[in-house]
This record gives sequence, structure tokens and C-alpha cells, in this order.
Amino acid sequence: MHFTSEQRLDDGVLEREFILGEIPGILWTPVSASAPVPLILLSPPPLGLPKVYPRLVDRARHAAADGFATATIELPGSGDRPRLPAAEQARADLRRALEADEPVSDEIIDALILPLVDKAVPEWQAALDALLTLPEIGGPVGYSGGVISIGTRLAVVEPRISAAVLFAGSFVPRAMCEEARQVTIPLHVLLQWDDEGNDRQAALDLFDAFGSKEKTLHANMGGHTGVPQSAGDEAGRFLARHLK
Repeated sequence: MHFTSEQRLDDGVLEREFILGEIPGILWTPVSASAPVPLILLSPPPLGLPKVYPRLVDRARHAAADGFATATIELPGSGDRPRLPAAEQARADLRRALEADEPVSDEIIDALILPLVDKAVPEWQAALDALLTLPEIGGPVGYSGGVISIGTRLAVVEPRISAAVLFAGSFVPRAMCEEARQVTIPLHVLLQWDDEGNDRQAALDLFDAFGSKEKTLHANMGGHTGVPQSAGDEAGRFLARHLK
């Protein structure tokens, strides 16, 4: 991990951009911390970090106020990273289906999501390896956000993650329900009830499949970007309960 820049934000948060191999990322830490702090992995949507930065830094500021470090990395095929040809084709097929008001097939969803999960999860694990070597970062570790299938796979394969907030705002391959049965960590799932372009029933089926003894579904009326601040606050309280 190589830090490429740093700046101190006006509310006592140190923001450092880094490169891990070819993967860009950002780490936020509370300046006032006198001991190693827990870490929350902020998984972005596949839109490129510059586009989603305002949302990420807002979440990082709130987490820092609660005593957490947060980190994010650019997903495969996003931002300035090389495109994934199969995913690009699937994205084009998805656009055509939505424009024609046709159902989105399982084949399109699988081609769009599964290769991304297969590539992104090992990268998140490599980032976690590097982050936990920093003296200012301790455990435990939480996960928040992003493509729900990435969070599901990470919750299965990464024992260092103690709890997760998952956003049910992305397409879900049917195969992920089988993986979800292996998830045992505490979960807090956010669902926008009127999320345009996404399958509400698939999100409910995935939630039902999770094997966790503690799992909460927090559903709100409204579209994809209409998550109320109160829902974010409740997700923050969930992570605080399990990471402190």
C-alpha cells in the first residue's frame, strides 16, 4: 500500500488516498484517536470513486465521529480501472432490456454481477490485509454498502468481518441465495421499497436466505437514492453496537 496524498478535513478527519497494486483507494481516520480504532470497509457502487465521493466522505465523517476508521477501494471495471468486457456487454444488454420494458434475464444478471464479485472480493481481502498492518488501525472490522452480492460473498469467506450493513439496491444472481445461507455474522440490510430497476422480491428472497441469527431488514418508501438520513443513522448505531 502506497499513500499518494493526504489532507486534514475540517472536522478532524485525516483523508489519505492510496494505491494498492493497481487499485486506488481512500482511508479516513479520526485525528483525535489515541489508540488503534476499529475499521469499516465502505464498499462503493460501481460508478467510480470520484462520482460517489461526496456520499462516501459523508459516511466517513459520521463514522470518524463515532471513533471508526473507514476505507474504500475502486471496484474492478470502475473509474479509471480497465473495463471488464463481459460486464460491459452485460451492461449494454441490461440497458436494452430496461429501455424495452422487458424483464431482466437471469443470464444478464449473472454476467453483470458474478464476475465482479469474483474479482472484487479478493481485492477487498488484499486491502484488508494492508490496512490492518497500519498502527492506527485495529479491530474489529465491519463492512458497509455497495453491491450486495459482494458483501454477501465477503461475509462468507472473510472471518475478520464481524458485522455488515448491506444495501439491497443491486441485481441479485440466484446463486447468491445459496451463499447467503452460509452467512452467520450480524446483518443490517437497507432496502428502498420503490427502487426503480431492481427486483424487490429478489432482495427479500436474499434476506430470507441469510443464515445469520441476528439480521434486520430496514425498508423505506422511495427510490434508489432516497435513503433517509434516519436509516443511515440506524445503520451507524448497528455497527457501533457490534464493533465497539
